[in-house]
Amino acid sequence: MPANKYQQVQLSHGGGGKEMNSLITDMFFKAFSNPILESQEDAADLNLTGHCAFTTDSFTVEPLFFAGGDIGKLAVAGTVNDLAMMAAQPEYLSCSFIIEEGFAIKDLNTIVQSMAAELHKSGARIVCGDTKVVPKGCADGIFINTSGVGRILKPGISVKNLQQGDAIIVSRDIGRHGAAILMARDSLCLESELTSDCATLWPIVEQLIAANIEIHAMRDATRGGLSAVLNEWANASAAGIEVDEKLIPISPQVQGLCELYGFEAFDLANEGTFIMALPQERAEQALTIMKQYCHCDQACIIGNVTNQHLGKVVLTTPWGSSRYLDVPQGELLPRIC
Repeated sequence: MPANKYQQVQLSHGGGGKEMNSLITDMFFKAFSNPILESQEDAADLNLTGHCAFTTDSFTVEPLFFAGGDIGKLAVAGTVNDLAMMAAQPEYLSCSFIIEEGFAIKDLNTIVQSMAAELHKSGARIVCGDTKVVPKGCADGIFINTSGVGRILKPGISVKNLQQGDAIIVSRDIGRHGAAILMARDSLCLESELTSDCATLWPIVEQLIAANIEIHAMRDATRGGLSAVLNEWANASAAGIEVDEKLIPISPQVQGLCELYGFEAFDLANEGTFIMALPQERAEQALTIMKQYCHCDQACIIGNVTNQHLGKVVLTTPWGSSRYLDVPQGELLPRIC
């Protein structure tokens, strides 16, 4: 790869000259190849019809490479998932890189190839982008911003749309991403096969839409985890939510780490796990569809929407007592995404 004769990113790779052109053409255009991107216009010419969803996110995870993914996979999956949670078919993404001088070209290529592989899972395309190189010490390796546009296939999904009696479904075991990032830090080296749940969710959501499942709300449980999502829903819909702790799937590795460090798995971040609210009578059909996918085989109903404790989330413990499940406070895990 000719960026190429260099082993590390140079300031000239962001200078607009030959080196920058070589990096963009030989690495980015090659990995993200499509006619819109390769037209090299100042803006992408898009064909949009009907209601569309538009989202943006920036990614600064540390470490950049972790069990189950890297910052590139995270950037694509994270933005695609935000669209998917609005039942929007991911179509177009932008991608901007802020790269620190001296960053290894080999690592950059690994990240770009990871992004390209993740794009194929949803059919989305990167159609525009930007590259900036900053002096050494002005960034922590690499930062990535991605924005996404998608066509909404099923309108009306909203945090404000919970209805009494709705079932609350979680797609898989929780807390994996936050736990995997924590364990990847140099000072917390533990023996474990735990991997992040980082994954693109659109293929699963697409099947739910195709089956005409009535969905009232969906949200991927990223920063703040399950606790943050359920509290946001309860507040936005002025509803009460009751969940049973025994029903919430948590892997032994995540549970062990939480016990060791005093965390709650409900508060830990996820990057391939989503929460869904839907009518109770459609819940089993939705679970049947979700369990056809390997990483959703633990999908289950964990609770329901009630007209009590309005604006609150009530957790029933394994001992039969109840407590409020509050919004997480403080910063448990900096740089998780």
